[in-house]
Amino acid sequence: MLLLLSCRPSPSPCLPLRRLLRCCCTSSSVSAPSPIAPYHQSFARRMALAGIHPEHRIAVGVSGGPDSMALCVLVAAWKKAVDGEPGRKSGEDGSVGPGFVDGLLGVVVDHGLRPESAEEAQVVRDRVHGMGVLCEIAKCEWPNGRPKLGHLQEAAREIRYQKLLDICIKQRIGVLLIAHHSDDQAELFVLRLSRNSGVLGLAGTAFVSQLFAPNLKYDGHNFSRYGILLVRPMLEFSKDDMYKICQGSNNLWVEDPTNTSMQYARNRIRASLKCLSAEGTFLSELQRLIYACQLTRAHVDNTCSLVVKKSVTITEYGYIVIDLEKLDPQNVDDLCLSRYLACVLQFVSQRHRPIRGRSAQLFMDYIRNTPCKGALTVAGCYLCAFPGSKGAKILVCCSVDLMESFSAEMSYKCSYEEQPPPVPEIEQIVLEAHSYSNQFLQCTNIPFVNYRSSSDVLDRAKDLNIIGDSTLEKLTYLQTEELQKFTTTKHRHEDQYLEKTSFRDSKVLCLWPGETCHFLSRFLITWNALKVLANGICSHDSKKSLCQHCVVNEDGSLTVRRMHDTDWLLLAEVSKIHSVEQNQNVSKVLSKKLDDDELLNHYRYLQLSATKAIEILRSIPASARRTLPVLTNSQGDILSIPSIGFRCCPSLSIKAVFHPRVPLGGGYVSYL
Repeated sequence: MLLLLSCRPSPSPCLPLRRLLRCCCTSSSVSAPSPIAPYHQSFARRMALAGIHPEHRIAVGVSGGPDSMALCVLVAAWKKAVDGEPGRKSGEDGSVGPGFVDGLLGVVVDHGLRPESAEEAQVVRDRVHGMGVLCEIAKCEWPNGRPKLGHLQEAAREIRYQKLLDICIKQRIGVLLIAHHSDDQAELFVLRLSRNSGVLGLAGTAFVSQLFAPNLKYDGHNFSRYGILLVRPMLEFSKDDMYKICQGSNNLWVEDPTNTSMQYARNRIRASLKCLSAEGTFLSELQRLIYACQLTRAHVDNTCSLVVKKSVTITEYGYIVIDLEKLDPQNVDDLCLSRYLACVLQFVSQRHRPIRGRSAQLFMDYIRNTPCKGALTVAGCYLCAFPGSKGAKILVCCSVDLMESFSAEMSYKCSYEEQPPPVPEIEQIVLEAHSYSNQFLQCTNIPFVNYRSSSDVLDRAKDLNIIGDSTLEKLTYLQTEELQKFTTTKHRHEDQYLEKTSFRDSKVLCLWPGETCHFLSRFLITWNALKVLANGICSHDSKKSLCQHCVVNEDGSLTVRRMHDTDWLLLAEVSKIHSVEQNQNVSKVLSKKLDDDELLNHYRYLQLSATKAIEILRSIPASARRTLPVLTNSQGDILSIPSIGFRCCPSLSIKAVFHPRVPLGGGYVSYL
């Protein structure tokens, strides 16, 4: 039995799960060399636990190292075991390549950071082809130049996943396999331990997680939220196992020269772990500790999901309301409440970054002080008591500072190129995998529910005999050693970064008739071009699809920005005007004077639209109004506030729908 299985806690899984495990092990009689047969069986079991079956279309991230090459060996054999022989793969030009495994694509990402990387990528692709796996190369571009040393690995990781995601969406592949293994988990554990992460961070990398495309795509009929499942089926295997799989299947690999550089924290930790793992039971106890953290994380995520469903209301205007009576924060433990709050903040801000300890503590203290009073700005969100609730409900909306700082970064035009629809099988995979994990959690003791800090987790693990004195001592040593190196390296790289980096100018998002944009990754704004408008109000210009009196920019565009306090005051002023002469003074809405019957009708429409918009605005809390999108011309004149139905002219057919890029909860995640 593999290492991670042999050192797990003793509770036995429920009967349905036990049947699944037995079925996976007995039905995977792959015709493979006997030294690696156990790896095939374990791989098949892990794929079944993820809800993934051989008939699903799958992509594999391939670096050419022993990890990814071993993954190619196992997934190719797993798929072949069903068909009995290699299938065929159709190319984009309609040609059919014989000998390739059906429904399996390898992707080599060439980061282009070394002169020899292109040649190495071709070598890896040819080797993967030789294994019967169709493979392609994705070339990275760095328009802003090579990333700084302190940010290199993070930048390379981001662009790598983006390339893999783009190819999966283009090829209609719903599952992406990555070759992270147990040694990677151990390195990440020590890295996060040195950063004083809590038990949720110490759980490491998820077994399954959902990735969403940075931009919404148009599928020919609707705008869709595209996503794929990122699966790490090799987390039970060690680095040595990877070498054995490659050697047992007679496959070559390449070694990344950057893996030996001590400039990177992971490489330093890897070297330290290699020295310590030869002594006693250190490595096995460390893996057992990681698994205990993963059990806790899975339990917390499951609890958080249930609490969110019953206590959070999402409105069409982009803010959410937390019902404190349904949440009952006083009786929710710190771990679950911390995760719950992170879920809420990440969704509202659409910035899916970890919520650091101080921010989480501020939010927890605020939400537990019921009835809530005052206001709080934290992690890009603004919180206050919901009007009329007497502090029993909390309003959470995007903060003004976040919108001002990231409006250009988080807003973009949506592509109208026809895209394949999202892969429908993802929902079924998630349902199946979720049922397995729920069964397991129901019959398992959760070790660290009441322990948040890294020191508390280590002490509790020692009390539960998950780790011994020797392992505790070594982990404490690694934590202290890496923390010192991290502090020194961080300051050095920050100095270099501040000296050489210039910040880009903020950009303005403009919209033309017939276009759609995603504002702050939250509001989907569509401007429909009208062909005919015979209503007696507008002098319609069919060439521009606009009324002649609509004061748009010279190029026919409008600028998208957030709502300001003066905007609704202006609407109130327009709605109360009783004469044409008064309206001529309201230059921010209609800058042309009204001097004929047609313009008089235009004015009346404007006043009626403002009156209706004010009625809707009264139902939206003032702090939430500031997150609504507004369309203006270059002079600042307001022409449309689509979320509340305001437009200065019926020829401006502009709509806004709250459609966040990533759903509440961040999509499906499993640590088991």
